[in-house]
Amino acid sequence: MKLDLKRQKMYVAGEWVEREQVLEVRNPEDDDLIAVVPRASQNDMAHAIELAKKGAKESAVLPVYKRMEILNKAADYVETHKEAFARTIAKEGSKTIKEARKEAGRCVETLRLSAEEARRVTGETIPFDQSQGGVGRFGYYERVPLGIIGAITPFNDPLNLVAHKIGPAIAAGNAIVVKPATATPLSALFLAEAFDYAELPKGILSVITGVGSEIGEILMTHPDVRMISFTGGMEAGLKIANQAGLKKKSMELGSNSPVIVLDDASLEEAVPACVSGAFWAAGQNCIGVQRIYVDETIYGTFKEKFISEAKTYRLGSKLDETTDMGPLINEKEAKRVAFMVEDAVRSGATILTGGSRDGAYYEPTVLEDVPDDCHLGREEVFGPVVLLYPYSNLDEAVEKANQTEYGLQAGLFTKDLQRAFTLIKELHVGGVMINDSTDFRIDAMPFGGTKQSGIGREGVKFSINEMTEEKVVCFKLA
Repeated sequence: MKLDLKRQKMYVAGEWVEREQVLEVRNPEDDDLIAVVPRASQNDMAHAIELAKKGAKESAVLPVYKRMEILNKAADYVETHKEAFARTIAKEGSKTIKEARKEAGRCVETLRLSAEEARRVTGETIPFDQSQGGVGRFGYYERVPLGIIGAITPFNDPLNLVAHKIGPAIAAGNAIVVKPATATPLSALFLAEAFDYAELPKGILSVITGVGSEIGEILMTHPDVRMISFTGGMEAGLKIANQAGLKKKSMELGSNSPVIVLDDASLEEAVPACVSGAFWAAGQNCIGVQRIYVDETIYGTFKEKFISEAKTYRLGSKLDETTDMGPLINEKEAKRVAFMVEDAVRSGATILTGGSRDGAYYEPTVLEDVPDDCHLGREEVFGPVVLLYPYSNLDEAVEKANQTEYGLQAGLFTKDLQRAFTLIKELHVGGVMINDSTDFRIDAMPFGGTKQSGIGREGVKFSINEMTEEKVVCFKLA
């Protein structure tokens, strides 16, 4: 491992470079300085894109077996250094070491899936003689790379969500320029080191560290960048969509994920799944559980069990093996969450447990009687806060679940298959998890939402589809 956690370089088209101006990377747990990284300029970003033009040409002609070798070799590197990756994730972000180890493991899987899917970037023949004017012609369509992919990644999964951009881009034969989250750039740079070790040809990958407001617009608007792959908040997504114009876009944005617990649900399954779904990574999870609608006949029991389990969560040092939940990414975010809770209480909500802040830490918090029109009822909290609601009419519960402008994932707990299939059709979301938390995801599935939760789908196979386009070839035969 060459990563210097004190003074880091950024990866520009296969070269490690320093800059005089730097950004500090601090541990949100105690605000300790753990590294400095280059503060890239607009010229740096433009230069990386210029170099990526050559990289895209080389990537497009890179044999599939070579793409697979490179991706698997990078995965080997991550697997060999998995504990170091996990510690990097935990130090710069919000995840506990146990959560970070899972993310590092998922990164390995994402890269290996990308290698597998590289062999499946295929087309099919077209029967042109299905049209009278097509007689005497033969042809097919193939999937071809777009060229340069611009990627912007968030702080909450600083390694695996970067892998979800880089892996499919390389598998599809593209070049990619990544702008990682300003707060958590180290994991992305460490992943670039894995591709450097795997001997990825120069020019195909750049990881540019800097401030989004300073260098992001270049990436969004540059005419040679053919697609923007963005994971982050809805407001930023709307701004990027306007800047990017007619480029292809894949956007995984916000959520306010609902769970419906029916009267026949197993509370032994529902309670721990929802508690974990609400408080994983301090609630900074786009598919984290935010609203839970429980049949009124079991609401009291569910609430009691849920509060009891939430109270057992241990806050503390992220590298402590016994810690269940770490801090939010910074104190500003913790204050924002506190404001949303206080706003709900002023509007009539009741705090059942939690509700206290200590620096960047915010307690696992459970509320009830939250009005639909307050911030918590409508918006994404992106923090360790969950709302409980009893319902007497299932149709009304579905209507409430659908009432936000988001539609990423939802959860259902029931043993009744008939009711489950009915509700699946009625929920306006991109994914429905039955007898599981809304935050369940594997890296091979199509992942994305409806309404203002995004555009397109991630998941390795589906990202490759987004990062390629169809080209039709037709021969007129003699």
